[in-house]
Formats: sequence, C-alpha cells, structure tokens
Amino acid sequence: MANEQEHPLFLTNTLTRQKERFVPLQPPHVGLYVCGPTVYSDVHLGNVRSFLTFDVLVRWLRHLGYQVRYVRNITDVGHLVDDQDAGEDKIAKRARMERLEPMEIVQKYTNGFHDVMRLFNILPPSIEPTATGHLIEQIGMIERILANGYAYEVNGSVYFDVPKYAAEHAYGELSGRKIEEQLANTRGTEGQDEKRSPLDFALWKKAEKGHLMHWPSPWGEGFPGWHLECSAMSTKYLGPTFDIHGGGMDLKFPHHECEIAQSTAADGTAPVRYWVHGNMLTVNGRKMAKSEGNGFTPEELITGNHKLLERGYSPMTVRFFMLQCHYASTLDFSNAALQAAEKGLQRLMAANGLLQRLRPSAAGEPFDVAALKAACHAAMNDDLNTPVMIAQLFDGARAINAAHAGKAMLSQADIDALKALFHDMLFTVLGLKAEDGAQAGDDLSGGLMDVLLGLRADAKNRKDFATSDMIRDKLAALGITVKDSKEGMTWERG
Repeated sequence: MANEQEHPLFLTNTLTRQKERFVPLQPPHVGLYVCGPTVYSDVHLGNVRSFLTFDVLVRWLRHLGYQVRYVRNITDVGHLVDDQDAGEDKIAKRARMERLEPMEIVQKYTNGFHDVMRLFNILPPSIEPTATGHLIEQIGMIERILANGYAYEVNGSVYFDVPKYAAEHAYGELSGRKIEEQLANTRGTEGQDEKRSPLDFALWKKAEKGHLMHWPSPWGEGFPGWHLECSAMSTKYLGPTFDIHGGGMDLKFPHHECEIAQSTAADGTAPVRYWVHGNMLTVNGRKMAKSEGNGFTPEELITGNHKLLERGYSPMTVRFFMLQCHYASTLDFSNAALQAAEKGLQRLMAANGLLQRLRPSAAGEPFDVAALKAACHAAMNDDLNTPVMIAQLFDGARAINAAHAGKAMLSQADIDALKALFHDMLFTVLGLKAEDGAQAGDDLSGGLMDVLLGLRADAKNRKDFATSDMIRDKLAALGITVKDSKEGMTWERG
C-alpha cells in the first residue's frame, strides 16, 4: 500500500494489550466489523463517538489505498433489557410502551440512527446486516456449536457451555477476566435453573407465551441470543477469521468475549486478529449517564436544549471536539472545551479558505510542506492519533497566515501541496465539512476580510493607529476577532 513499508500503520490490539503493526490477511483487502446499535431508542453520544472512531479508521485505511469491506450490524432482536439472558427484549418492551409493532420500532429508530450518522458526516458501512435477516445463519452456527459439544439444549432453549469451552480455550482472554473471578461475581438470573453453570449464556431462547418476537427453530419457537448475531454476521461477510473488530469498551465483556467463544466453538478458529475498542464519555469529569442527569442526546447538544449546556454547538464542532481526543482516552464534555473546539475549527477552516486564494511568497522563513505531510501521516499511522495530526494542521495554518502576511516563504508548488494536504487530512480523513453560516472560510467573507485587513495593515504602516483600531473595533462588534502576531494578522469568528 501507499508507503506502507516505510510508514506502517500501528493499532492497539485489545486482545494482546499492545500496539501492533497492522498487516491484513489478504492485502489490499481489509475486513472490518463494528457492533451497531440496538434500535429501540434514540442514538446517544457514546454511539456517536464509537462510530466516529471507526469512521476515521475506514477513512484512513482507504486513504492508504486499502479496499475496506466495512460491516456494521443493526440489532433488531435478541438484546434483553439486562444485557443477559433474562427479562424482556428491549425492542419488544419499547413496542409495548409505544403501542407499535416491534418492526415499527425497529424502522423508526433505524431511520433516526441513520439521520444522526449523516448529521455528523459518518460514512455508511459497506454492508449493514440485521439480526432478523440472518436467523438461518444463526441457527446454523448453533447447530455447529452443539455438534462440537460446546452447547446444550434445555426445554427449547440452547445454552453455551462456558466451563467446557474454558477447559480447552482461553475464555476471558480479551477482557482479562479469569473464570474463577467471573463465577464469584456472577449474580443469579431468572431461568438460572436451566443452566449448568451461571456463566453459560443463551444461544437460543424459548419464546414464552406473550413474547412478541419469535421464530421456528429445531428447538421450538424462540429467538436468538444477543451475542450470537455478531458472530454469525461478521463471519458470513468477512470469513471465519477477519482483520479488525471494533466497538465500545463496554462491549468487551460479555459481548465480545462471547463472540470469540462462539466462533471458535463453531468453526475451530479465533474470528478476529485485531480488536479495537473506543473509550467512554464523561461530562465535567463525571460518567455520562441518565442516572447522573448529565446524559444529553445529539439533538440536545446541537440545539443547546439541556440544563448543562450554555448553548448549542454545530455537528462539525462536535465532530472536531471528539477528534481532538484519542479514541482510546476518556472524552470529557464541557462548555469550555466545546467552545475552544469551535474556535479551533474556525481557525482551520479560515486558514483553508485563505489557502485557496494564497499567492506565492518569496519573503520570510521557508516552510517545509513535505515535513508537515510526513508528520500528519506519522500521527495517523500511530494508532489513529487524531489530536497530534490536528496539531500539525494548526502548524500548517500558522504558515498559511504567515505567508499571507509576507512572513513565510511558500512557492506555488508548496501552496499546491498544502491545498492537497489540507483537503486530504481535514475533509477526507477527519471527515469535516464546511457548515452554512458557521465557518469563516468561504470565498466571499474571506475576500472581504482580506480587503479590510489590508486597509488595517496600510493604516498601521502609516502609523494611523486610530483607523487601525477603528477597523478592529468595528469587526469586534460584528463578532470577529482580529489578532496581531509575528506571523501577521489573523481573524476568527466567535
């Protein structure tokens, strides 16, 4: 791939707890599976951050020249209310609450999920399979697990035999949980008497009377377990062993641990080579949660309609804010941090707008565009280090402003290279885009500001400080801040 030998991509592999060089099974093809939403409620910001992480991974892999098959599922059955094997299906429960058919709930919240993904400019996957659309594959996988002796059937339900599997395989390897500790910390659940061990989990559950979602199977009417769908769909579209599996860190156990066990028990091979997990969200230092009263939806974040928000923030401001934190680090929301991200994004967009009109400059200090490009690529190849890459773009923005003020040397070739770099990194890889009325880089406003700042520079050169200050103050009254620095004059909105 493009410069892959000289500048390889490294990813942190949760399975080995190490940063490893990424080498796909069948280059230039890459198989990526990401756990999608359970479509029973509105998308929350934790979803947005997780899908943004893998959006950037897909964008970067494609920028490197890889052909990515990106599979992200829709969970539309089998996810029970306590995330274990008891209680009501989350979708069926919401259907009862809203007096709708379960598939109406699925469609309603799937549409909402897609709307939010488009809002934040998150690319659609190559394939978006649903659990209900792959019942045949799930039943087939259960039959293979049963045939291999790692599951058992009781009263129309089928359970995975964790102790039997753990005696022969490293169950708990991904999450680091030892089976003895799991046994000590496992709480009782409804229907526990059917299981041989409290660690066993359902592959297929018998549908009790009144259960809204059920299908025929060799074991009777029922529905698949939550963990099973991802094993069945990921291996169907990506093969028994594929390159990357992603998701939030909250899915490491039990969901992803169970996926490994199911696939290995069914097909005799570990399904995933690189496990990648994103970290959690906090608000003002506290975990984001409904119980804390600090959980807000993407809509509330954009409108500002929440008690913890001073005002609303644009979708690209939120995207940029999230990208300023490494995906594996905790991300803390605060009004101050969001407002700083807003100004930073405006500066980059303004610099990009100025770059489109920039003319060669032979005066001032030379600027090494090739070194900037290499630094951007190095940051992204170092486990998708978007904060460092963004810092490099700010260095480029300073050079653009300095060249505009005649204090940095840029040839036409340098300018062309900078244009290509900013387009690739800012828009293609980071996935940002200009927002109507929100950014300062459009041609009209940029051209007018060039004229005004030129007049102000002339006034300062003539030592007509009254006129210079008047222009600055008039612009400030319009919400535009003008800053003087050794690189020259810069401006930003807000």
